[in-house]
Amino acid sequence: MKLTDTQRSLLEAAAKHPQKLLTDFPANLKGGALIKVLTALGNAGLVVRYEKAPEGSMQLAITPAGLEAIGSAPEKHPKQREGTKQATLIEVLKRPDGASLSEMVQATGWQQHTVRGAMAGALKKKLGLNIVSDKTNGQERKYRITTTTV
Repeated sequence: MKLTDTQRSLLEAAAKHPQKLLTDFPANLKGGALIKVLTALGNAGLVVRYEKAPEGSMQLAITPAGLEAIGSAPEKHPKQREGTKQATLIEVLKRPDGASLSEMVQATGWQQHTVRGAMAGALKKKLGLNIVSDKTNGQERKYRITTTTV
């Protein structure tokens, strides 16, 4: 698909956004023209609906194909090594109900601050995993890995 200047600028702005969202729309792009541009990008598979958008709102995110269309390679994350404590931590976090900090400490043999650091540094920043935490009344905070699709 040959991109128009408007489509290219929208995709380039989305490529720079932390969640790869389309957020910067030109002031002169309104109504039917905006719908036409976004529909064309969606039909070409260059943008998709952002699954984490607040209920009732519609946000679009650039796809790997969209990144390639503007000459920007998708982010490549380092491979995970098997049989390591980091791999053990990832497996514990992949459980449907997640894991508490004490469960992660027990599984890896690490101290609490090391587990927290590994989640923030190695898992989130280097591997690009999406880790969420939930706390139910009277229970320990649980951490889990969620899917990272846009």
